[in-house]
Amino acid sequence: MPVDLTALLDPAHAAVVTMELQRGVVGDLSPMRELADAAAARNVIEHATRVVRAARTAGVRVVHCLAEHDESSPRNSPLLRALAKQGANLPPGSDIAALVPELGPEPSDLISGRRHGLTPFPGTDLDDILRAHGVKTVVAMGVSLNVGVAGLVMVAVDLGYEVVVVTDAVVGLPVEYGDEVLKHTIPALATRASSDQIVAVWTP
Repeated sequence: MPVDLTALLDPAHAAVVTMELQRGVVGDLSPMRELADAAAARNVIEHATRVVRAARTAGVRVVHCLAEHDESSPRNSPLLRALAKQGANLPPGSDIAALVPELGPEPSDLISGRRHGLTPFPGTDLDDILRAHGVKTVVAMGVSLNVGVAGLVMVAVDLGYEVVVVTDAVVGLPVEYGDEVLKHTIPALATRASSDQIVAVWTP
């Protein structure tokens, strides 16, 4: 059945949720150069910026999910241990943990910090934020399709949200693997739409 994208993206109940679009993840301070380079090659930040600007103009809530791991954060998975070895600590309030400047944040944006784990809902205030603003549709962008974005989408669906994944504002590693996730896994969970499609809905 065709999806009514305009209805899904109604500003009355949609919110943009960005995932780890931070200086120390995909920006100028990232020690994870392969991921940062992949995001740059796919223009992830540029596409995400267009979406958040259109969202703000349309009155759509924007929520930025930030990893804020530091030396006290549990390293209870191979990925988290590998990131620690790379020096990928993201202390709250630090430059390295900050949102990439292209995305703001603007005063109307909200921030949800995560001190542990790999996905943005468990143990954070993200679900409370979304429900307090009457959100029914999550518009997901960020990194990575391997774990973080996939987890965001799955948990959002489990919690009862509809999800739209912005296809040109996400990336994984290797890039080809991320493309396969976007092609074969995401369609079972969420609606896919490009930044152009989403901006068109939110632009008068």
